[in-house]
Amino acid sequence: MSTAPRRDRRRDTPPPRTGSGEAEVLRGFLDYLRTSIAVKVDGAPEPQVRTAAVPTGTNLLGLLNHLTCVERSMFLGDEVADWQATFHAAPTDGAAEVVARYREAVERANGVLDGCTDLAAPVPRPGGRPAPSVRWALTHMIEETGRHAGHADIVRELIDGTTGR
Repeated sequence: MSTAPRRDRRRDTPPPRTGSGEAEVLRGFLDYLRTSIAVKVDGAPEPQVRTAAVPTGTNLLGLLNHLTCVERSMFLGDEVADWQATFHAAPTDGAAEVVARYREAVERANGVLDGCTDLAAPVPRPGGRPAPSVRWALTHMIEETGRHAGHADIVRELIDGTTGR
């Protein structure tokens, strides 16, 4: 039996074709990246999905758990006391649970964004905490999600050879 990783090459999904409006473009690219990273984690084998793939400790569940916290902080107003801790999923959480929580956070974040018509206005937050503009928040989330989706691409390939978006 070979121990070499299998080489599943999925077809890459091209970047989205969006409308011409700034909000449509930003949200289209963010949703594209959100889907890409969720797919990288969904179906990844245990225990590798939670095993550190590099010396920094980066693992697939931790990346998606972190992005769930970022989505909730940016768009739902959750406060995060320890950002480093968000890079670790609970030991009892499997890929399906972490992916489901991420997708639920994204759905709720999109619900907030659906009510935002002015990209220059602050992201609505409960409790009146200071918030960045919707434009800044969307741009930051594209950067943050894209960065960690790239990490997830490499980690998943190291785990089982799966590549593609």
